[in-house]
Amino acid sequence: MRSTHRRRATATGALIAAAAMLSVGVQAGSASARPDDSATAAAKAQAVRNPGALPASLSPSQRAELIRQATATTAATAKELGLGAQEKLVVHDVSKDQDGTTHTRYERTYDGLPVLGGDLMVDTAAGKTKDVLKANNAQLKGISTAAPANAPAAAEGQALKAAKAAGSKADKANSARKVIWMVKGAPTLAYETVVGGLQDDGTPNQLHVITDAKTGAKLHQWQGIETGVGNTRYSGQVTLGSSQSGSNYTLTDAARGGHKTYNLNHGSSGTGSLFTQTNDTWGDGTNSNAATAGADAAYGAGETWDFYKNVFGRSGIRGDGVGAYSRVHYGNAYVNAFWDDSCFCMTYGDGAGNNDPLTALDVAGHEMTHGVTAATAGLNYADESGGLNEATSDIMGTSVEFYANNASDPGDYLIGEKIDINGDGTPLRYMDKPSKDGGSADSWYSGVGNLDVHYSSGPANHWFYLASEGSGAKVINGVSYDSPTSDGLPVTGIGRDKAQLIWYKALTTKFNSSTDYAGARAGTIAAATELYGANSAEVTNITNAWAAINVGARAGGGDPGGKVFESTASVAIPDYPGAAVTDPVTVSGITGNAPSALQVGVKITHTYIGDLQIDLVAPNGTSFRLKNSSSDSTANLNKTYTVNASSVPANGVWKLKVQDKARQDVGTITDFKLSF
Repeated sequence: MRSTHRRRATATGALIAAAAMLSVGVQAGSASARPDDSATAAAKAQAVRNPGALPASLSPSQRAELIRQATATTAATAKELGLGAQEKLVVHDVSKDQDGTTHTRYERTYDGLPVLGGDLMVDTAAGKTKDVLKANNAQLKGISTAAPANAPAAAEGQALKAAKAAGSKADKANSARKVIWMVKGAPTLAYETVVGGLQDDGTPNQLHVITDAKTGAKLHQWQGIETGVGNTRYSGQVTLGSSQSGSNYTLTDAARGGHKTYNLNHGSSGTGSLFTQTNDTWGDGTNSNAATAGADAAYGAGETWDFYKNVFGRSGIRGDGVGAYSRVHYGNAYVNAFWDDSCFCMTYGDGAGNNDPLTALDVAGHEMTHGVTAATAGLNYADESGGLNEATSDIMGTSVEFYANNASDPGDYLIGEKIDINGDGTPLRYMDKPSKDGGSADSWYSGVGNLDVHYSSGPANHWFYLASEGSGAKVINGVSYDSPTSDGLPVTGIGRDKAQLIWYKALTTKFNSSTDYAGARAGTIAAATELYGANSAEVTNITNAWAAINVGARAGGGDPGGKVFESTASVAIPDYPGAAVTDPVTVSGITGNAPSALQVGVKITHTYIGDLQIDLVAPNGTSFRLKNSSSDSTANLNKTYTVNASSVPANGVWKLKVQDKARQDVGTITDFKLSF
């Protein structure tokens, strides 16, 4: 999730309206009751063509045995895969399908050094290797592991400089290690340096910086703390898991891996004190009672545990039956929440003025899902993989909210709709049209990975909405949505249950640390094919949902609807008061006039699209206004317009005409497409 600072993106926690709340604890071993507890993995088997492709429910001991077996055979597996003598495999995770197919994830070392981006997964069935999926297919060989004497100091200098830019005042690194870096490009000897301290909004800092060991150049960086924002108080009476010891009760949920909820009492380190009291009624719905936030956090953690257990058969975040822990009342007026994999914990601030603890249900689902992602695909928290990491948390946080079926907060596809952090009652994120938040991308484009990961998550969030509900206007649980598509063509939804199952299976069996949007498309299509069949409506519809966010073609290939004429030339747009520029496309072979629903695809990179006035000019000179200049501060344009061009001949030279109507910002036309 994220801080409220614009440069770091918007918050992603959906918050519940403040009303009287009473959270009632129960004896350890009790589970939350809800109408849809029957929504188990076994029940979902009836909805898929191939139940054997569903995730198997593994007990912690069964998973541990699979890991033991895989660890015992790493040398043989490395030999079978043709790895070099200096390479070794380390088991990261093992999962299994109901048909017995086993998915074993490995990390690699080279000459004893960790290989970042060298992860791979081996699928086996009936004792034989079925498939091998690598994050990077480059070979590890002939790499010198000797570094210049000054390399560690140079790496620390680069890391401290990057951390300072994020607000950290740390004057030394927390740790540094020599690694092989192969997340991008050829394997390179490097240093991974981690800098701590605090970011500029008070969030703990855990900045990882990768530096070339030979040249000292910075190769990459990512933030190890994955954050969220909100202003929340729950309403309604809920059931919690608690434990009794003598005459005292604690917020320890023995039925869910021993999850504990701690009160930091405005501290910013350690665990503070475990919530303990002499009765089993937690909180009173007010901020003055510290246990209210504790009850919220415990409830969110319990619902998220149940969601993963009952829907996917997953026992805890890592699948090992061990619960994470939650910390509430972090810092002073801290407007954020975050997951930290190093402590395996979730932490919640109390919001502006310490008035609204950030302990919302979908915040818990979001944060705990960061842990699931770390335990499975390990999506690198930068570039397109970082956007997919954040989107995974948004997708599953939203799914948890629907799963909980809490009448006080019906499931929706709006993120942060109760916060009012914008001051005008608008949500922080919209899954049906992400760009409505002012920063997220609706669709993929070549530079989307350069955005903050909370903005580059937009296309995947949009895909999930389209895959679940389809395009166009509709009302769900009292909320109105109207989801567009980048190609102007409709998408039919397959339902949220199927969409979330496909995403989970892809995350756990298809994605790796470097998966990008193209890889996510391939992974989800492969997962859907295994579950529902190659020619199923599910595969067709999710493929079309990807095309609708500009990732790949529609099912059947190509662009449906007739002939397509396209210009991919780059045409620079001069700043105001420069003249208008045109990008031509020659249309031929069309009989008669253009259609009444001519599709006009426009892609423009620009730092302030409100400056732009855009027209489509027909061969006979007729002009169709596509966009007026406005105050829209969004960067970049990727949109398909529909034009009634039935009054003009189709054949001839059509032009996209663009003029910048205000000073300071410039851009480029990168793609102009007409679909007849």
